[in-house]
Amino acid sequence: MRLLQDGTVEVKSPAQLAMMREAGLVTAAALRAAVAAVAPGISTAELDAIAEREIRAAGAVPSFLGYHGYPATICASVNDQIVHGIPSPHQILCAGDLISIDCGAIVEGWHGDAAVTVRVAAGLAGARSVRDAPRYSDDDLARLLDACEAALWHGMAQAVPGGRLSDISHAVEQAARAAGSYGIIREYTGHGIGTQMHMDPPVPNYGRPGRGQVLTAGMTLAIEPMLVLGRPQTKLLDDDWTVVTADGSWSAHFEHTVAVTEAGPWVLTSEDGGASGFARLQVDGRVPEATARGRAAGDGVAAMAGAGSHALKVAPEGACHGL
Repeated sequence: MRLLQDGTVEVKSPAQLAMMREAGLVTAAALRAAVAAVAPGISTAELDAIAEREIRAAGAVPSFLGYHGYPATICASVNDQIVHGIPSPHQILCAGDLISIDCGAIVEGWHGDAAVTVRVAAGLAGARSVRDAPRYSDDDLARLLDACEAALWHGMAQAVPGGRLSDISHAVEQAARAAGSYGIIREYTGHGIGTQMHMDPPVPNYGRPGRGQVLTAGMTLAIEPMLVLGRPQTKLLDDDWTVVTADGSWSAHFEHTVAVTEAGPWVLTSEDGGASGFARLQVDGRVPEATARGRAAGDGVAAMAGAGSHALKVAPEGACHGL
């Protein structure tokens, strides 16, 4: 690992990227297990316990637990909660809810960080149903989730050597705005990641292209757009963690950890290295060349460095980082 000239941004070696890939796969497995358990009647504390078991069973350590006093393994943010919702046995999911699950894992000192938002499907007869009359249609919520996830992948596609940091931010913003009239959260941003969970540089979800840090092979970033169905103003609850929309509108949050490589972006927290996500960005039926090569080259690096060798349970100022 080396530092860029400003002394703040880590540039990882291939072996170090391979270790981050292991942390990313543990994170992906924990998220998958938690999402699989999402159903009406389950508490967010139960989802937290599932994710923690998955991480520790892989020989890894939860990134979030104890971070600046944070009391849980995941952030579980429901409906108008944007990020950093604290899991609770009293937060019971209902059919129709949206829940963002944000999770991180540490393997041998290297971090992975990812998040996904899902809809709570209808459960068995007798399970808790929607809290009250639906505020949004099924189509409204489906489009919100699609827009937020697509914005993430458009941003990650710009994680290429020689590009600028704001190229990522601009791509996220442009994709979100093209999808509809969504509020784009500005106070909370993505971030660098590596030997710490939150590192320079911050990665906003808006901005003009061609500005900021020049991207270098070996840099790793956690990119995490947050979109809302109303206005983008936020409010911090009394627990000093949970961030909600000021107007009560519902939100979505997606995140991945991506490595900049000479061959293109390599999504460390995606089990296929980014293949399926980048496939959605097809142009004339082809996956963009840099993203396809980066995913293939990245997993080749991991294989050569021995990543996956231990038993995984996987068959600007004023802005704050998301967890």
